[in-house]
Amino acid sequence: MNHLPGNMENTLSGSQSSHASLRDVHSINPTQLMARIESYEGREKKGISDVRRTFCLFVTFDLLFVTLLWIIELNVNGGIENTLEKEVVQYDYYSSYFDIFLLAVFRFKVLILAYAVCRLRHWWAIALTTAVTSAFLLAKVILSKLFSQGAFGYVLPIISFILAWIETWFLDFKVLPQEAEEESRLLIVQDASERAALIPGGLSDGQFYSPPESEAGSEEEAEEKQGSEKPLLEL
Repeated sequence: MNHLPGNMENTLSGSQSSHASLRDVHSINPTQLMARIESYEGREKKGISDVRRTFCLFVTFDLLFVTLLWIIELNVNGGIENTLEKEVVQYDYYSSYFDIFLLAVFRFKVLILAYAVCRLRHWWAIALTTAVTSAFLLAKVILSKLFSQGAFGYVLPIISFILAWIETWFLDFKVLPQEAEEESRLLIVQDASERAALIPGGLSDGQFYSPPESEAGSEEEAEEKQGSEKPLLEL
């Protein structure tokens, strides 16, 4: 059996999809379309989606968690005031944790500004923060003497590195795809509502009106009466 050419198959598939979309338009109630459009528009008016809000909360958690670990490290190594003066005022790249805290502040400011304030829909900001974090931490671990200062020499760099990559994964695989999917759904619903508005006569319930059924046996009784009246007329 011969197969159809590729262009003919594409034409048939396109026509089938168009017929399916038209059937969907006829089957959807206009009130339901308006309700869906209003729900999507209400989400847009909020300015920020739920998944993006969750991402911003996780970025804030990143800053607070690294800050908490740094404060614990300051308190463990001889008191907060003495260690803070040693790590901030007398900053030393090879033994201080202050730069890891500043790195968390840098991630927080860039990501909140890009994805909460400016509502960016691109991955370049998260790529910048993750690249800077990864490069700085790798250089810090290789060149510094953090491993000789106890458990925090392992914990702070590893936690900061992991949180930065979790933020990248969450934005790239959750935030941006879900927002793009919601936007495409809004366009589909709006297109369906426009097609429904172009249908002549609308989708009123009168088009689907069916007359009430006649009682069973009524036609047979009428024929019997007519048959009984004919002999009387002949007489």
